[in-house]
Amino acid sequence: MQKYPVRPTHRRNLDAAPLAALARDCFGEAASDGTSVTATWGAIERLSVRAEGRELAVDLVMNPKVPEAVAAETIARYNRFLEAVTGYGSKERARRLRKSVTASDSG
Repeated sequence: MQKYPVRPTHRRNLDAAPLAALARDCFGEAASDGTSVTATWGAIERLSVRAEGRELAVDLVMNPKVPEAVAAETIARYNRFLEAVTGYGSKERARRLRKSVTASDSG
């Protein structure tokens, strides 16, 4: 499970309905059980996302045995989804994750 910080301006996306709508926009189909949203597409066998406070909790299961073109499109859609929900691009998410890991290691 991975947790991503969410910009204050994007925290409204953590509600189940907007989260499901964004997942449908990026992956075509998404199911919501009221608190979490699940989707599948391409190399993503199962994507489950939900709000945990001010963060987005993501549980992702990938299939590594897909054609390279499918894998590339899957990664692009996944990054587009995360950026739409969190408000942070892939480089900013990576920078924030590295910062949080080093802060927790030194603390």
